[in-house]
Amino acid sequence: MPLYEHVFLARQDLAQAQVDALAETATNIIQDNGGKVVKTETWGLRSLAYRIQKNRKAHYVALDFEAPANVIAELERQTQINEDVIRYMTIRVDAHEQGPSAMMRRNERDRGRRGDGERGERGDRGDRRPRDEFEEA
Repeated sequence: MPLYEHVFLARQDLAQAQVDALAETATNIIQDNGGKVVKTETWGLRSLAYRIQKNRKAHYVALDFEAPANVIAELERQTQINEDVIRYMTIRVDAHEQGPSAMMRRNERDRGRRGDGERGERGDRGDRRPRDEFEEA
């Protein structure tokens, strides 16, 4: 069976549970039509390069699956009908990527560098006088 990757962008105002439900719906469509989902990844809420239908951000979800060609038509038809999905793309691939995708590796790398999203300590600059030297009696 041919291998495919399907990525869709869901509206920014959806809760994570609703995004997971959209991914589950896509998985069910694939499985009901004789396909098999190999991997599902949720890339999270990310900024868009430009506004799409008044959305500045979107929830990204990727599915790796193998299925007959007729499944793609049904999956894209159902995705197109859904108002919560603002963009989608399905491509045929020669082989699925093993392990986490490039987007997941990027997220892990960024998280490790920033330390849970915080800026971290800046440390003492050394060229400033202590605060009490500014006070005049």
